[in-house]
Amino acid sequence: MAEKIYNTSVELTLEIIGGKWKCVILFHLISGKKRNSEFLQLMPAVTQKVLTEQLRELEADGVIRRIVHPQVPPKVEYELTDYGWTLKDVLTSLCLWGDRHAERMKQGEVSSPSA
Repeated sequence: MAEKIYNTSVELTLEIIGGKWKCVILFHLISGKKRNSEFLQLMPAVTQKVLTEQLRELEADGVIRRIVHPQVPPKVEYELTDYGWTLKDVLTSLCLWGDRHAERMKQGEVSSPSA
């Protein structure tokens, strides 16, 4: 299979953190390890199937780590890897931009995002 060519580094970055829930997952992991059930509580609109897919992709890309504790019943947690922590400033910037955009929406300067 031919190696994918990215015309800009933004394309490559979005290949890793793009997707409806990936940045939200990463944002929640900044505050510490999370279990699957915690993600579902924090992100009630995500389905179990999509959450699992997004977690597996982030793990495969080396951004998060899956920790399996050998106990019964099994306990699985997710955390940012050292590489994943390098995204903290990016995620913080996205949050700040979102806060500013929400304020502009509240003021009627811009419309709500398209569905």
